[in-house]
Amino acid sequence: TMEESAKVAISYVKANAKDFGIDPKLFENDIHIHVPKGGIPKDGPSAGIALTTAIISALADKKIPRDIGMTGEITLHGQVSGIGGLREKINAAHRKGLKTVFIPQSNEKDSEDISSEVK
Repeated sequence: TMEESAKVAISYVKANAKDFGIDPKLFENDIHIHVPKGGIPKDGPSAGIALTTAIISALADKKIPRDIGMTGEITLHGQVSGIGGLREKINAAHRKGLKTVFIPQSNEKDSEDISSEVK
């Protein structure tokens, strides 16, 4: 679920805060991630790496270019696991104008199904 992905992301960033240039004292406060149910359907763990990156970006004050996307499940050890529906996600990112999308290494073989126009 998105809730589980958010919890894993926060735990991973908290455990590695110093490596990301984040003051561990920031975690003395609550971190709230709001994922509204309406609008765009969101399901499963594939947002884990995006949530993790967003948390690091916010807490370390490091900007992420707006034309970059990412998908992948993240573990408590920071490993990025494969996801399903890669072609659909890449095509959606392309339609939204994203120039670069980071995918799990284990999904590289699935990128062969993506049209050369989108690649």
